[in-house]
Amino acid sequence: MISRRTSIAFYILASVCVLLYIFSLLQKNHDISGWFGVLFFVSLSIAFRSSKFLKGLSFTVIIFAAVVMALYHPDYFQQWSGYKLSNLIVPLIQLIMFGMGTSMSLQDFAGVVKTPKGVVIGVLSQFIIMPLMGFTLANASNFPPEIAAGVVLIGCSPSGLASNVMSYLAKANVALSITITAITTLLAPFITPVLMKLLAGTLVEIDVAKMMWDIIKMIIIPIGAGLVFNRLLSGRSKWLDKAMPIVSMFGIAFIITIITAAGRESLLKIGPALILVVLIHNSFGYLLGYWSAKLFKMPERDCRTVALEVGMQNAGLASGLAKEMGKLATVGLAAAIFGPLMNITGSALASWWHSRIPKEGFEDQKKKLKVEI
Repeated sequence: MISRRTSIAFYILASVCVLLYIFSLLQKNHDISGWFGVLFFVSLSIAFRSSKFLKGLSFTVIIFAAVVMALYHPDYFQQWSGYKLSNLIVPLIQLIMFGMGTSMSLQDFAGVVKTPKGVVIGVLSQFIIMPLMGFTLANASNFPPEIAAGVVLIGCSPSGLASNVMSYLAKANVALSITITAITTLLAPFITPVLMKLLAGTLVEIDVAKMMWDIIKMIIIPIGAGLVFNRLLSGRSKWLDKAMPIVSMFGIAFIITIITAAGRESLLKIGPALILVVLIHNSFGYLLGYWSAKLFKMPERDCRTVALEVGMQNAGLASGLAKEMGKLATVGLAAAIFGPLMNITGSALASWWHSRIPKEGFEDQKKKLKVEI
């Protein structure tokens, strides 16, 4: 947290940067305007640190700063001294997944036994709603085949780790959220390639066996290594526990920046339309996920959990798969947009739910008060 006075100073700086950005655009000085755009988002991110409500969006705003930098100066993020930066995407995803594994334990999978109904509904909703939504939007959008395939790919990916954080903020069932994320992640090597073959096979060539192996090496092996690390060295390396979230955030930002730089030309042509399609995909994930749980008369907290699990995808995995397909600049674009966007919509939805105590939670509080009286 920063002081209110410091926050106001950075809000003023952000406002000045907006004015300078507009002025430089009018002067057609695009190199300078790009830097003012970056400074605007960085200033806004720092200013947000003083607000409990906006603090969670600080990292997302930094990603926007990185995206602006990539759009105005793509050469910085394509290669350094002849080395293609896109080669770092898979190792970064593996590092992020290892960090996810270190924060997990076998108890996270026990929810299958404790709440089988919620897990089954959540997993089925994840692998039915989002893939079909992606397929429908891809066919309705009239995008080039590889761009459309990217929309399907993000829909066929498992739920993302960010959904666990949002479930906590939304006063949802965090234990159920963690279990659904874990199960969909473990099933991804077998389900995601098959869904892609069925739904996007006419758009791009899909090698099911290769995609299975790509997911295993990007997710399953690193998470397994993280689980073993957590089991053997839990609590003995506190520095790593503190470092991994920071490393993960840096990794996600860097991946999105590389994809943006690689796909700059496509983004400039269809960017607004793709953002709209991704927003619809994400929003309907929340909506249909929530009502799929309601349909089976699940508690409100569980309905919120399923909504967030369905709506928030593992954009990092989708990016890695696009890279392994050799189509990062096209198939990877939807994932690059989906990642930051879902953090904004997820934070907004979680904040809205946070102030509304679930009915069963309200009843539990009344019983507790009666006992205390």
